[in-house]
Amino acid sequence: MVKPSKHGKKESYVIYMEGGGDHNKPLQDELRKGMHDFLEKLNELSKNKEMPSVVPCAGRSQALDRFRTALMQGKNALLLVDSECAVSKKHENKPWDHLKQCGQKHLDKPDGATDEQCHLMVQCMESWFLADPEALEKFYGHELNQNHLPAQGRNLEEIEKEQVYEKLEMATRNCEPKGKYSKRKHSFKLLGLIDPQKVATASGWAKRFFEILKALSQA
Repeated sequence: MVKPSKHGKKESYVIYMEGGGDHNKPLQDELRKGMHDFLEKLNELSKNKEMPSVVPCAGRSQALDRFRTALMQGKNALLLVDSECAVSKKHENKPWDHLKQCGQKHLDKPDGATDEQCHLMVQCMESWFLADPEALEKFYGHELNQNHLPAQGRNLEEIEKEQVYEKLEMATRNCEPKGKYSKRKHSFKLLGLIDPQKVATASGWAKRFFEILKALSQA
């Protein structure tokens, strides 16, 4: 729930997101812009005069630390991290339990945090890219080999993280002048191009994230 400020106005909420490198301001600025452009395509958010702020946090541990600090300061905070592995059905809508079981014990739920404040990119941010081959072709050109991309309509959350990277690299290995997929050079530019509606169709956890963002924007 978005909290009112002392002046009665709705305070904006902040997404603490892993990525952007450590002390790399240009890359962090690129992530911030890419995520803003991505979320702006959600009509309910773009209609809101105040979009959520995005704070790049390098690794997951740093993201959790900043999220925890924001909670202690009474801010409207959300955490967005890679799941790193498949999420079992017993952890549906229980992201903190997943993170703890999936070998990410350093991401224990902070005091006062709720499951609605924690969000997962399953199994990684690049999984979202596979949902929108049209955006990939727009970025890489007609040399993109879509035969290496998963069939449309597939649940992308089932694809192992290593296979996601492999599929992107194989599909783009002959693309010039950009060359094959590079996380540092390409990822956040692609994030700003892809369609969140397509991502939501292919990823239940992404759909959950967007629905909670919409609810917050309307609170």
